[in-house]
Amino acid sequence: MLMGETIENIASGIDCYSIRQPVGVCAGICPFNFPAMVPLWMYPMAVTAGNTFILKPSEKDPGASVMLADLAQQAGLPKGVLNIVHGTHDTVNRILDHPDIKAISFVGGDAAGKYIYERAAANGKRVQCNLGAKNHAVVMPDADVDGTVKALVGAGFGAAGQRCMAISAVVFVGGFERWKEPFLEAAKSLKVNGGMEPDADVGPMITPEAKARCEQLIQSAIDQGAQCLLDGRGVKVPGYENGNFVGPTLLAGVQPHMDCYKQEIFGPVLSCLEVDTLTEAIDLVNANPYGNGTAIFTDSGSAARRFQHDIQVGMVGINVPIPVPLPMFSFTGWRGSFVGDLHMYGKAGVQFYTQPKTVTAKWSRPAGGMPSKGRMPGLDKVGA
Repeated sequence: MLMGETIENIASGIDCYSIRQPVGVCAGICPFNFPAMVPLWMYPMAVTAGNTFILKPSEKDPGASVMLADLAQQAGLPKGVLNIVHGTHDTVNRILDHPDIKAISFVGGDAAGKYIYERAAANGKRVQCNLGAKNHAVVMPDADVDGTVKALVGAGFGAAGQRCMAISAVVFVGGFERWKEPFLEAAKSLKVNGGMEPDADVGPMITPEAKARCEQLIQSAIDQGAQCLLDGRGVKVPGYENGNFVGPTLLAGVQPHMDCYKQEIFGPVLSCLEVDTLTEAIDLVNANPYGNGTAIFTDSGSAARRFQHDIQVGMVGINVPIPVPLPMFSFTGWRGSFVGDLHMYGKAGVQFYTQPKTVTAKWSRPAGGMPSKGRMPGLDKVGA
C-alpha cells in the first residue's frame, strides 16, 4: 500500500514517478469502549508508514493504551515513536493546536468529534473523525428466524450496546408480530453480570451518567407511545449492587419522531419499527442522519443486492449484523457518522498517514556535458 506509481519515458528520456512519504507527527484521540482495538486502528499503520504517534486514551479507561505501549516497546519499537498522553479538554486542545502535529485521528461522539475536526482543520491539520451512529437492521419476511434473532440480540445487547456499530434499530418488513416471542425469549435468556465472568452476556454501562441517560431514553420512549416489552431498568447483579447496570430492553411500536430513535442511546436497547415494503425500509434508513453501519437479513439475493446499492450507509452487512471490515479494507462511515479527509485503516488509512511526492527525472545528457551551442533545454521551441 506504500507503493507509488511510475511512468517511464513520459517524454523523451524523462521518467515520472510518485512516492509516498510520512506526514510527520500524528495523534489519536480514543474513546472508552474499545480501549485496545481503536488505538490499534491508528498507531500501527502510522508508525509503519514512518511517522511518530501521540496517543490520548479515554480518561475513563487509560490503562489499555499503556499496556499496548509497553508491548510495542518490548517488540522493539524505538523510544519516542509511540507516546501516551493523558488528560481531558486541555490535553486535547494542545494536540489540536500544536504546530508539529500534522494529522489527527478521532473516534467518539458527535459533539467532541465536530469540535476536534473544526479546530484541527482550522490549524491546517489532516483530520479523520468517526462520529455517532444509529445502525439499522432490516429484517425481510423470508429471513431465517433462529439465525436472525441470535444475530440481532447479540448485535444489540453485546457490550451493553456501547459500540458504534451496535444494532439499535430493527426494521421489520411486513410486521413484527411473528418475531416478538423469539426476540423476547432470546433477550430474556441473556445474563447480566460484571463482564469478566465466563457466563456474562451483558456487562455494566461505563458510568452512572451513561446509565441514567439510557434509562431516561427508555422512559421517554414509553411516554411517547412505544411499548416496553422487556424493561432492563433496575436490574440488580449480586456482588455488584451499586453497579451501572441496564439489562436488555426491547421497545416495540417505535416511530421515527421518538427520542429513543433520533438519539444514539449507546446502551442495551433495541428499538423495533415496522414497514410494509423494502422500499419503505430503505427510505427510513436513508432519512436518518447517520450512515455508519446497517444490515439486511434475507434469503433473497435480489433484495440484498438492491439494498446494498440503494442504502446510503458506508458499511453494509448481508446476513451479517455488525459489518466491521477487516484491516485490508477501510472503516467507511458515511454522512453524519464521519467528518474528515480519509477513512480509517485499510488503503485509505495508509493514504491518510502519508503524502504523495511526484518526481520528474531526466538522466540522459549529451557526450561531453551540456551543449556549447544552441538554446537552453526547454527553450528550444520558444519563439520558433
